[in-house]
Amino acid sequence: MTDETQNKQSMKEAIDTLNQITSSNSTPKTIKKSITDLITDLNNPEYSLSVRAANTISLLDDVTQDPNMPSYVRTQLWQAVSKLESIRE
Repeated sequence: MTDETQNKQSMKEAIDTLNQITSSNSTPKTIKKSITDLITDLNNPEYSLSVRAANTISLLDDVTQDPNMPSYVRTQLWQAVSKLESIRE
């Protein structure tokens, strides 16, 4: 598998994880809004995959600091971060 194919697969898996979080009824609305905005940014072809991934990792770090976040949602966010961290130029 080429790097680009691998990067696209990692991006898809990260977005799928984020979509699962936003579709859960137990995810607080403020967190859903933040994650929905991040998904929009991840799908924006204006920047390279690696730039989108790096920006999202940075923003997800802020989101995970939310004291109202259920611990299982935080764990899912870390899974998405892990997928995004595997994306390289």
